[in-house]
Amino acid sequence: MDFTQKFSLEGKVAFVTGASYGIGFALATAFAQSGAKIAFNDINQELVDKGLAAYAEKKIPAKGYVCDVTDEKAVIETVKKISDELGPIDILVNNAGIIKRTPMIEMDVADFRRVIDIDLNAPFIVSKAVLPSMIERNRGKIINICSMMSELGRETVSAYAAAKGGLKMLTRNICSEYGQYNIQCNGIGPGYIATPQTAPLRERQADGKRHPFDSFIVAKTPAARWGTTDDLTGPAVFLASEASDFVNGHVLYVDGGILAYIGKQPE
Repeated sequence: MDFTQKFSLEGKVAFVTGASYGIGFALATAFAQSGAKIAFNDINQELVDKGLAAYAEKKIPAKGYVCDVTDEKAVIETVKKISDELGPIDILVNNAGIIKRTPMIEMDVADFRRVIDIDLNAPFIVSKAVLPSMIERNRGKIINICSMMSELGRETVSAYAAAKGGLKMLTRNICSEYGQYNIQCNGIGPGYIATPQTAPLRERQADGKRHPFDSFIVAKTPAARWGTTDDLTGPAVFLASEASDFVNGHVLYVDGGILAYIGKQPE
């Protein structure tokens, strides 16, 4: 096999959850450009239609499904539809997630549980649904979208950090249980990524200075910039391809070096 073929996803079926836009859309697009057939879901038809239009604009023949990833019955039905329409799932990316920024003592227990349900329970549910077919075929790739909050704490994100820390350990446990079936489960931990949602935090102030949060992130990042969704696509294709067949239970942090850096000494 030619070395570059190890990175090919030709003929593979990839299911990326919550991939109507943002990071999930970028990863699914990269998979398609590497040869994969794409399936994605979102919580309602409006978002699925938005995603289908975005894929069509890039001439990617993606299949979109309305599915709540916290609903095990709906997930099982969706996985069956994907398998019937595209073929068995070779690559799963657990991307769907939410964050609620509230100080812990002010956070409703219902909100805490909702974050845990979507960011941790759902990856368990979807992984559980695709694993039997992967075991039967003796191959499969699961990529969990973790976070720097899988390693760090920060004010106002107690539920998110708890969920992403749990997702890191779920990643390791899937590796531990199912690595013997040539199934690799790894995570990607994005740093601070420039998206439309974070655009207000990166706008220049009236006096021409950076937004305080923008200055904080750039100062904490050795790369001295925000990441882009394109920065995540190479690592994702690697983890989805045969090139990573002996990489398992690992979280690859794509953060510009934040986790390696203590920060600048004050002047």
